[in-house]
Amino acid sequence: MLHKRVEGFIKEPKKALLKLSLPVIIGMFVQVMYNVVDTAFVGRLGAESIAALTFSFPVFFILIGLNSGLVIGMSSRISRYLGEGKKEDAENTAMHGIFLSIITSIILTIVGMIFIKPLFSIFGAAETVLHLSISYMSILFYGMTFMFLSFIISSIFSAQGDTKTPTKIQIFGLVTNIILDPIFIYTFNLGVKGAAIATVISIFLSLMLSIYYLKKDSKLIIHPRSFKYSQKLVKEIVFIGIPASMIMLMMSLYVMIINRLMAYFGTDYVASFGLVSRLDSVAIMPIVALSMAIMVLVGMFYGAKRIDLVKEIVKYGTKIGIVFTLFIALLFFVIPSLFIRIFTTDTNLILIGKPYLQLDLLGFPFIVATMIISRAMQGMGYGMPGFVVNLIRSLIIAVPLSYLFVFVLGYGYLSVAVAALIGNIAAAIVSIIWFLYEIKKSENTRINKKKEAVVVADGFI
Repeated sequence: MLHKRVEGFIKEPKKALLKLSLPVIIGMFVQVMYNVVDTAFVGRLGAESIAALTFSFPVFFILIGLNSGLVIGMSSRISRYLGEGKKEDAENTAMHGIFLSIITSIILTIVGMIFIKPLFSIFGAAETVLHLSISYMSILFYGMTFMFLSFIISSIFSAQGDTKTPTKIQIFGLVTNIILDPIFIYTFNLGVKGAAIATVISIFLSLMLSIYYLKKDSKLIIHPRSFKYSQKLVKEIVFIGIPASMIMLMMSLYVMIINRLMAYFGTDYVASFGLVSRLDSVAIMPIVALSMAIMVLVGMFYGAKRIDLVKEIVKYGTKIGIVFTLFIALLFFVIPSLFIRIFTTDTNLILIGKPYLQLDLLGFPFIVATMIISRAMQGMGYGMPGFVVNLIRSLIIAVPLSYLFVFVLGYGYLSVAVAALIGNIAAAIVSIIWFLYEIKKSENTRINKKKEAVVVADGFI
């Protein structure tokens, strides 16, 4: 059955891409709603409670980033094994992912509980907010293993080409969280701590549902008996995963640096940059989902040695992504104020954010190309290109240029958007060149192997 699914993807790659992408888009929307729901319920408790969540989210995002590295490393290897027809190796990879997830989550929980107070103090949390942040994050740390396992099991389904099951699990978790939040926050009068407890319980129940589906519907048989420790496999998962994790950590660092730069102009400029960034993340969300689906398909096609399909699906996915983002960019460009008003009615924030958003939109097509190609290369087993390209984009080009424009040349805040645009263009160019180089190298390797096979065959005749 699993082999037929892979054959179906190879037969109709474009249809497979759309089929895989749509559930992932829904799933990512659900993930965004988790934060929205928590913030909405906690928001009624007052400014200090909101601030506690605000300080907690970057820490939570870093943890998600570390876990996503394991998820991407494991998914990439599973997809390629399935493309090669090596089902048992794919099952063993899944078990490695599960064990690595458990070990990593336990280590992070211990480290997090030790350093949580000094960490929030560095962030600048006031004493009252500090207490709330620690109580919220401490509970989430205790649920870290549940969260990591839930994500890793969902990715096992996605790597098989089944993106519907993870979406069902995510929707179940969101609905559970919506039901439990008011009960623990208001009925039990636990406040911010109640929001954390509700989140951990919903994650735990989602994990139980994941395990149920894993036993019932997974085409891969996931059992400790299928585990055969392989140092080579661990290295490969980590080799792909660490750069993927570093990308998310690097983006967090980039935002922190730009926030600090914007503070030079005033608090309103920091707030406006935050609003534009939020609009960006919503607009790009479907592209992130598209790129994840491309990673799975590229892994299968690359494993099956169908380099032609790798090129076809990346080209097709990039076209879809650019067309979609151009449509969104046009809407944002024509009526930017309308979209900014979703988050604020402050006239000054709208005036500051409007031209920044319009400049920011010019980078969308380049972001699409970079994101899709980076994921495709992760699917091929190359984790480093995505990291290097994002490093070039943000910390090597965008940040230095922003400081040059603002502090040396004396340009205004809009020059920060120009610096980001230059970084996005450079990243897209490097991505395309690197991808074409790796594709050409793979094609040449395949041709050489065919020639060697012919020579060997002739020798026997």
